[in-house]
Amino acid sequence: MEANTRGTGRLPAAFLTPGSSSFMDFLGEHVPELLPGRRTLPQTQGVFEAPHGTTIVAASYPGGVVLAGDRRATMGNMIAQRDMEKVFPADEYSAVGIAGTAGLAVEMVKLFQLELEHFEKVEGTQLSLEGKANRLSAMIRGNLGMAMQGLAVVPLFAGYDVDRGKGRIFSYDVTGGRSEEQGFAATGSGSVFARGSLKKLYRDDLTQEQVTTLVVQALYDAADDDSATGGPDVARRIYPLITVIDEEGARRLTAEESSRIARAVVDHRLEQPDGPRAALL
Repeated sequence: MEANTRGTGRLPAAFLTPGSSSFMDFLGEHVPELLPGRRTLPQTQGVFEAPHGTTIVAASYPGGVVLAGDRRATMGNMIAQRDMEKVFPADEYSAVGIAGTAGLAVEMVKLFQLELEHFEKVEGTQLSLEGKANRLSAMIRGNLGMAMQGLAVVPLFAGYDVDRGKGRIFSYDVTGGRSEEQGFAATGSGSVFARGSLKKLYRDDLTQEQVTTLVVQALYDAADDDSATGGPDVARRIYPLITVIDEEGARRLTAEESSRIARAVVDHRLEQPDGPRAALL
């Protein structure tokens, strides 16, 4: 792996040896110290604070799924960042939203993107959505040592299943345990409030536009009760990140599209602060 190849134009032998189509397996065999879960943390005294991402929500609709996240990162009781990116494309037909220790979460997403790209280049085909969800589960499990020391990463994974022709959502716990969610899901510090909002407003016949409004409503409700979740910041023009995934692939809504939805929600809340009401029967 570290052989001197200057002047030869040749790749190290590790790159030319047939092996697993998993990029993580490749790193584990040749440079295991680069895997996040293999690192040894230094001894620290007192409470160690690191920026944390907060609330991610997802909801499906006939023909696709929407994944969205607020923009706030916190460090203890302080706001560490107001415009953090928490929703990333995983590949053409899937995306992942991150909650937990921000630095480790972003690194895990980048490694996950490489994992999917490496598999596609080696095998000549994409992993199934189920396979992608399983690979992410293994990566989270590999971070268990750090999670036990307070540096947990708990993402939400969503994608369009080209075989089934539908959007699907997968949630995880810190041990890598994977669950497929039906209809909607939320993770992060504001997930309890976001899930309550989704539970009351979600229907399985909503259109794509209605679902994008629904996830912003859920994030607003989360921010209303959870100080670590950031609501739409109209003054700074910071709005939720929203990704729509359907048979045409994954697409992040533009800043103009996100602001239009967020402003409509904010304007409605000026008249009805607690948001839309669900029918009793």
